[in-house]
Amino acid sequence: MELTHVPENIKRLTDGKPYETDDTGMSGSRVMLFGDCVLKIVKSRKENRETIRMMKWLRGKLPVPEVICFEEDEEYQYLLMTRMKGRMACDAEYLEKPEKLVRLLAEALRIVWSVDVSDCPRTRDTDAELREARYRVENGLVDMDNTDPGTFGEGGFRDPEELLEWLENNRPSSYEPVLSHGDFCLPNIFLEDGRISGFIDLGFTGAGDMWRDLALCRRSLMCNLDGTYGGKVYPPFDTDLLFRELGIEPDNKRLRYYALLDELF
Repeated sequence: MELTHVPENIKRLTDGKPYETDDTGMSGSRVMLFGDCVLKIVKSRKENRETIRMMKWLRGKLPVPEVICFEEDEEYQYLLMTRMKGRMACDAEYLEKPEKLVRLLAEALRIVWSVDVSDCPRTRDTDAELREARYRVENGLVDMDNTDPGTFGEGGFRDPEELLEWLENNRPSSYEPVLSHGDFCLPNIFLEDGRISGFIDLGFTGAGDMWRDLALCRRSLMCNLDGTYGGKVYPPFDTDLLFRELGIEPDNKRLRYYALLDELF
């Protein structure tokens, strides 16, 4: 899709501006980076409109992109938003200093969790996540090419249906709701001058379980350091430092649960 096909309101705001395509991440969207803004094009879903509502609610609460323009047609939705300053937390500059990176990630988690969710417009608790996971499984939307080795096949689950059944039968008994980013992976956290400069990809953000954020943060950190993402292998590192920075005892059952749940998204 070329820019000539975007809605006129967005074309007017981006016409003539140079851009580059960003292929980082696994969301399946098309992302175009302009100097001061970002255009994200995704297949139309009502959940994306909920994300716009969350982004507007988060203004002034967290450093998140500002919605400049949102348009949709029968097939696609087009979100033009401001561009975050800084670099992704998966930048080599940070991965080469993992102790410093972990301290920043712990700070980022505390910042997100500190937001008052008493009037949060979206709930992303385990029940909500499992309902969406079931929809994705029943409609063949699980991308089997983007799952962790060992999740499916020998020694793992037979298929997404079996994993979903296990998740529904083994859900955590309780949780304390916080504002959960929902996809707390290194490419979604921006850093600048030793501080948190922004959070992006808020499609799963809402009142939810902090252990989802912890599970995805730890996995993202491990996979970026061991070369799974990006290809470069960094020296071995104790990712449990994240929990020590937060003063939280690792709950391996919850960490595994939410890492497995994310396999269906």
